[in-house]
Amino acid sequence: MNSLDDNDGSVTADDVAAAAGVSRWTVARAFKKDASISRKSRERVIAAAEALGYAPDLLASGLASDRSGLVAIITNDFNNPHKLVLLERLTRILWAKGWATLLMHMSDSDDASAALLAASQRRVDAAVLIGTRFNDAVLNTALGARRVKKLVIFARYSQNPGTLTIACDDVIAMRDIADHLLEKGYRRPVFLAGPDTQSAKLHRKSTFTAYWQERTGTPVPTLHADAYDSGASIARVTRFLAGQSPDRRPDVMVCENDIIAIGAIDAMRCHLGLRVPQDIAVTGFDDIPLAASPAYLLTTYRQPITAMTEKLLEVLEGKVTHDVHLPGRLVLRATT
Repeated sequence: MNSLDDNDGSVTADDVAAAAGVSRWTVARAFKKDASISRKSRERVIAAAEALGYAPDLLASGLASDRSGLVAIITNDFNNPHKLVLLERLTRILWAKGWATLLMHMSDSDDASAALLAASQRRVDAAVLIGTRFNDAVLNTALGARRVKKLVIFARYSQNPGTLTIACDDVIAMRDIADHLLEKGYRRPVFLAGPDTQSAKLHRKSTFTAYWQERTGTPVPTLHADAYDSGASIARVTRFLAGQSPDRRPDVMVCENDIIAIGAIDAMRCHLGLRVPQDIAVTGFDDIPLAASPAYLLTTYRQPITAMTEKLLEVLEGKVTHDVHLPGRLVLRATT
């Protein structure tokens, strides 16, 4: 018995072929995404396979081809709800198009390197990084060792020439936010970012501060929370605003993402007795579900996650070989 066709020791591709009245090679083609086979033959094979409880060993059969049909998603920062939104959309759309996913967790750069090695050992067709704790040294090591066929940075930016970036266009986004704030009459912004690390970057802080200075001639003070979570944001905003007189504090806080914006709102309302937006306005980025809650009604910028995932599919299929930056949409709510 051929081990490549062996399912669990009792049902094989030959059994399915006999039940469907086709050859074993037709059975093999029926389970390949792009194989040439008539719709009628595929339906007969699938029906027979379901009746017999047969499923091909995809990992074993992948040894005979260049593709495994498996994508590694390497991430961290699970305190940020937007990661769950990204993971849900990625896995659902990839699965619908015939791609399986392998979720791998990392907590720092060493874990990122180990995760990339583990991904290569499982013969993934691509590794998609959506975390914050990897840097160019890690990426260079992975690429130099040819650990993965394709290395995609998703929803962040990397300057590494061996990677491919698929992200929301931060330049368009932050200019849209700045234009909205200027139109509303805000003049004293402060920018609240996440950790100031050397990991793959966002361009939100640099774009907003440069564009605001270009438009108004005034610099923008910047703050950094210790992590992308609401608790770190509450602590940082409370320290920054405590004791400031109304004429010295900012009139708007522009936040790098929604979860730190929500922490900023909680700090202002619950720890400092300030009103949002009457005393200080707040903007976020991502449009997580909590942003639309009546408790926050956060003005934010929605990333085009579905369009980004569709571009990832084109990368996996070899149709796109360049960086992709896609515009999202400004969502106006009560915090501005």
